[in-house]
Amino acid sequence: IQKKQYPWRRRLENFTKAGEQESVRCDTQAQLMERGCKKEEIISPANNVTIIKEDPLSVSFDNQEPVQMSPQKINLKLRPGLPTTFRISFRRVEGYPVDLYYLMDLSNSMKDDLENVKELGRDLFAALKKITEHAQIGFGAFVDKTVLPYTNTNKEKLQRPCDESDQYCQAAFGYRHVLSMTAKENEFKKKVADQFISGNLDSPEGSLDAMMQAAVCGNKIGWRNSSTRLIVLTTDAGFHMAGDGKLAGILEPNDQQCHMENNLYTKSNEMDYPSVGQLATELEKNNIQPIFAVTKNVEDVYKELSKMIPKSEVGVLSSDSKNVVQLIETAYNSLSSKVTVTHDNLPDNVRVVYTPICKYAGPAGDKNGVCDNVHISFDVTVTADSCMEDTFFTIRPLGIKDTLTVTLSTKCECQCKDPNDKMHQLCTNRGSIVCGICSCMESFIGQNCECSIGNKDEQSLRASCQRNNGTECEGRGDCVCGRCQCHSTNQGGRYRGDFCECDDEHCENYQNKLCGGNGKCDCGTCKCNAGYEGSACQCKASREGCLTKGNTVCNGRGRCICNRCDCKEGYQRPQCLICLGCPDPCQTKLDCIECLGFGSGPFGKICDTNCRNITYDMVDNFAISGKECHQKDSEGCWITFKLNQLVGEDNYEAEILKQRDCPEPPSVIPIIAGSIAGVAVIGIVLLMLIKMLIYMKDLKEFRKFENEKKKSKWAENTNYKNTTNIELELVWCY
Repeated sequence: IQKKQYPWRRRLENFTKAGEQESVRCDTQAQLMERGCKKEEIISPANNVTIIKEDPLSVSFDNQEPVQMSPQKINLKLRPGLPTTFRISFRRVEGYPVDLYYLMDLSNSMKDDLENVKELGRDLFAALKKITEHAQIGFGAFVDKTVLPYTNTNKEKLQRPCDESDQYCQAAFGYRHVLSMTAKENEFKKKVADQFISGNLDSPEGSLDAMMQAAVCGNKIGWRNSSTRLIVLTTDAGFHMAGDGKLAGILEPNDQQCHMENNLYTKSNEMDYPSVGQLATELEKNNIQPIFAVTKNVEDVYKELSKMIPKSEVGVLSSDSKNVVQLIETAYNSLSSKVTVTHDNLPDNVRVVYTPICKYAGPAGDKNGVCDNVHISFDVTVTADSCMEDTFFTIRPLGIKDTLTVTLSTKCECQCKDPNDKMHQLCTNRGSIVCGICSCMESFIGQNCECSIGNKDEQSLRASCQRNNGTECEGRGDCVCGRCQCHSTNQGGRYRGDFCECDDEHCENYQNKLCGGNGKCDCGTCKCNAGYEGSACQCKASREGCLTKGNTVCNGRGRCICNRCDCKEGYQRPQCLICLGCPDPCQTKLDCIECLGFGSGPFGKICDTNCRNITYDMVDNFAISGKECHQKDSEGCWITFKLNQLVGEDNYEAEILKQRDCPEPPSVIPIIAGSIAGVAVIGIVLLMLIKMLIYMKDLKEFRKFENEKKKSKWAENTNYKNTTNIELELVWCY
């Protein structure tokens, strides 16, 4: 009953016949009744919608908790896959309280705007009084983190970050809460008047830091439980977001918690800026609707931000912020005229679609529904796609406290009226009836518990019904006593085979006919009648288009199917003559040619065994057509031959030229003589080089001696002349 397409189930015990699947019990109501099932015997669980709490909608605010959405609690008992629809109504209460928190950028560029805001107290309260008598205003200010590169960290600059010409300037800060929610106009005016401009270095500001603290620090801000909560952010610059803190070495991600002491955000320099997703989550969680009042230069930036934050508006400030009251009034009217309902904590496998019922309805959606009206309704369609027990989710309008709690469970069990006897006759007195199906006692199996497994275990019996450890009976039958009992097919036939693997209904069709109407289906394959062929018997048997000039069929390299050649791999149509992907026969047949023609090569004398598919002739000149080959054999000789492929895949005729082209062997005597002569010449040259080196060395020594002789100074006295000559001679002789 969990199948959406078969939502009806018959409980009649003998409804299924022998060999039929139990799944035939599930079908449409019309099909079951056509097969003989009475309407009272059909079990079809329906969806149940029970409203637990439905307080009426309030008309006006009377200092009590108003009811703006109805119902408040609802129970759903659903059938998997079957959708159910219920309606919720919403009406905005007249005079509903409004809490407005004015969050202002106090960087130096907003100096003129601050002076105008100090005079806006009366106008702001007057604008809110048009909406409700129960209005409150709070005030907060922000600049940026007081660390480099966002703010000058020089001690004097931290205390006075403005220009020297500014007489009034407050110390640098990240976010400061100035005034909690108050209904007193004078108190707002006094607190704002005490504010002065501050400053920082870069253009983007810490806007998201300030909004996050304003959203999560509810007790300090003073948000009321029953109120429309607004944050008005005024700035003329962009914003820092998650990841920018790394520039200052701040790596700790924002924890979305309140860190406010003495009205200052204490973790400004320790935690990174929040991401847009984090801020959007907290604003939605706390029912806060932001209004971005920004200057023209950053309008596009905040419009992109608004797309990611539900229930937010963007307005353009004038250069001096004089139009801020009108801007807030316009943005509030836009927010209050549009109601968006969405859900939280939606369980897995549950789908919700909202269909607005109002004058200016938005499209139906699976995430939210939108209506532009005051008193509107939504049709909520819920579908559970799987079984589940007692889970819940909430539906609520964005920016409003009211919620609808939806408790959800499913009907996954048939409420069958089974017989009380534990041993039923239909089950051969070996089992009981559960929703028309036998639940057999131990040691018995089968549709009617007719099979006793004895000493065997049920697993081994079932294994004998599996082919190659596959599905039991191919999913087309029941394993009864270790043998497959095949089911009927959808067309009324039966599956067959030891494992129900065959049927005669799932063969190829041609012209929307099984086997083209020219054959019979046998276990998934067409068996064609005489005179027909093809996978679907789609064509008459003929070989005219496959015959070659030699009267062969596809040259013996393919089959003729439907008057066309079905060639073997590599061979090309139309007649399987050319093989583009086959190896070169000049190479593959070289060993056989060498063996047949010259009795050499790897095959040696066993050509008859290895080369039976080649017929050859030794010729002086070629006479056949075919491919001419010029190859080097195992002895280094060049063999020239021609090959012509015959009918068949590997049959050839060959002509081999009788004369091989073999290179002459080298002459030994000239090689030896040349070698000896070369050695002798090299030896003589070496001896001459050695002799030359010795001569050059001696010549160098003699010249050195001559130079020393000339430098010597001999006495001019003749008495020593002979002695000198003798000494010279002795030196020379020595």
